[in-house]
Amino acid sequence: MPEGPKDGFVALTENQRGALFMTASMAGFAVEDVFVKAAAQTLPLGQVLLTIGLAGMLVFSAMAARQGEALLPPAFLSRPMLIRCGFEITGRLFYGLAITLTALSTTSAILQATPLVVVAGAALVFGERVSLQRWLAVLVGFVGVLVILRPGSDFSALSLLAVVGLLGFAGRDLATRAAPKGLSNRQLGALGFAMLATAGAILLAVNGGAHVPSGPALAYLAGGTVFGTLGYHALTYAMRTGEVGAVTPFRYTRLVFAMVLAMALFGERPDLATWIGAALVVGSGIYALTRR
Repeated sequence: MPEGPKDGFVALTENQRGALFMTASMAGFAVEDVFVKAAAQTLPLGQVLLTIGLAGMLVFSAMAARQGEALLPPAFLSRPMLIRCGFEITGRLFYGLAITLTALSTTSAILQATPLVVVAGAALVFGERVSLQRWLAVLVGFVGVLVILRPGSDFSALSLLAVVGLLGFAGRDLATRAAPKGLSNRQLGALGFAMLATAGAILLAVNGGAHVPSGPALAYLAGGTVFGTLGYHALTYAMRTGEVGAVTPFRYTRLVFAMVLAMALFGERPDLATWIGAALVVGSGIYALTRR
């Protein structure tokens, strides 16, 4: 039962707090994407990802050290965690390429299918029971992705970068379910940003071109680090507050933030197909996540 008013304020329930932190997390990640895209206009993408990854890793490592937690726990070398790292690098690398080379609004819309892939993967990999209604929702969500991709005369192969990115993130989330227990949010945060740095290092080794960033570029890198770490913090708090089925659907608020920022800052104007596809993906995702 929620508590009564205190000093003119009404205490929030666990689900309400979780929803607020999930929404704040998605806003943070959407702003991080903007900074990454802006920084990549003057710096190689690999350098951008490597810098933000190292900075974020240092932040979470310092927090872990302050709590007396191991920076390199043996669990990091377990098979599930190594698989998780591989998927994380894939997701970070291809999503970074997608937001740099394609419209931010389109990439964000495609990314919203990640929870649907996780639902399908949980059934196929872990044998979790998925009702017919949820399978139909997953199918509708995939149709929405196809609407956004527009196979045919308007198809852009670069859009597949976002698809590979979402598969990487979905694989990461599935591998996390099999990860050893006992790892703190701080340790997982440090590892996640280390994988972002690894993705950047791979890209930088292939393309090269690193150079000393200008003042504005440094500001973009700092902004990406700040909002990325804040977004991750809020996400981990949200997933440990309230019921997962009540909190997770608020992941889709990221699309709203991304669309608004893309139109306001980059002059993007999503076409009707993108809006229809996004509506199908978000609607089916919310339905799938809230079904029992």
